[in-house]
Amino acid sequence: MREIVQSRKLQHVRYDVRGPLLVEAHRLEAEGHRILKLNVGNPAPFGFEAPESIVADMVHSLPEAQGYSDSRGIYSARTAVAQYYQSRGLTGTTVDDVFIGNGVSELITMVLQALVDDGDQVLVPAPDYPLWTGAVSLSGGRPVHYRCDETDEWMPDLEDIEAKITDRTRALVLINPNNPTGAVYSRETVRALVDIARRHDLVVLSDEIYEKILFDGATHHHAAADAGNDVLCLTFSGLSKAYRVCGYRAGWVMISGPQHRATSFLEGLTLLANMRMCANVPGQHAIQTALGGYQSINEYIVPGGRFHEQSKTAWKLLNQIDGVSCVEPHGALYCFPKLDVEQFGITDDEAFVLDLLRAKKLLVTHGTGFNWFEPDHFRLVTLPDVDTLTEAIGRIADHLDSIRR
Repeated sequence: MREIVQSRKLQHVRYDVRGPLLVEAHRLEAEGHRILKLNVGNPAPFGFEAPESIVADMVHSLPEAQGYSDSRGIYSARTAVAQYYQSRGLTGTTVDDVFIGNGVSELITMVLQALVDDGDQVLVPAPDYPLWTGAVSLSGGRPVHYRCDETDEWMPDLEDIEAKITDRTRALVLINPNNPTGAVYSRETVRALVDIARRHDLVVLSDEIYEKILFDGATHHHAAADAGNDVLCLTFSGLSKAYRVCGYRAGWVMISGPQHRATSFLEGLTLLANMRMCANVPGQHAIQTALGGYQSINEYIVPGGRFHEQSKTAWKLLNQIDGVSCVEPHGALYCFPKLDVEQFGITDDEAFVLDLLRAKKLLVTHGTGFNWFEPDHFRLVTLPDVDTLTEAIGRIADHLDSIRR
């Protein structure tokens, strides 16, 4: 009988954050081992709970959330998102500019399916959140990775971007604050990126899911503010990280700029929104309360707050390991340390993190899993408490010491 195989569309799609390494972790758990999983930025397993007001509002709305909603999202949620961007200086934002999705992940996929033809190119940062690369490939497009400069606090290399633009380039992706590096782009950098899009008539796709998780005075700048009226900009964000409700799947995309030149694209996006019926309705009811109420995230990102202290602890401890260096994260929930591959004899970073998993029962993700060019990095989630992080990084140091010996 004929073998049943996966679609060829998946040939260049990888998602190593939950890939073969996680399968091995599950195998080890089945044997009775306890695995410390620092591969996924999910706050819930590390003691972070949703704000009570959000939970209460969603529970209160459950009796009204049993049927489909408008495919773009419930009116109150879209209004809250529009008003949020108005309060951030984007005064022209209206409820009709907002689509609600099952997290940002679904919206990224929908937008790329609506925008990209076979062979079109999309500029994606390296390192990136790998969903972007995978979704471009699944849409029939070709992800073209531009380098972010580790020596410049992981800022995008503007010359590298310009050099990689062709007549098939359709869009420029920004991830700010960045996953996996924790970089927060300066106003000058955001403006320069938008200017590149303006010169080359590109759509800006700005992933801003970590916009509220900022440390030590870092400031987030919306790409849409610089895009103005002449660059089509799609801004992605949601509740998952700042409000600790990943499972609610409540995300949005806000569309700004010359929508009159994007009528066909927007019709396609609406078609795809209609085809999936609607986003999770109970989760949508959390959006208005989250954006309009007390912003509890502020307690976590100031000195003494868990997000802040854990990020700084991880960064300091990683830099104390001989042969490891790490640029200080100014936002998000990760560190992206560099390994001295010559000192440790590393030629395959996936094999390195697999060995670490088996030897130390610690799961992290290799740097090439984020489409970085060299096998010399890994990503560490900084969500565990300080004591657990200290233990985890101690395991990494012990493992590297054994390799060095």
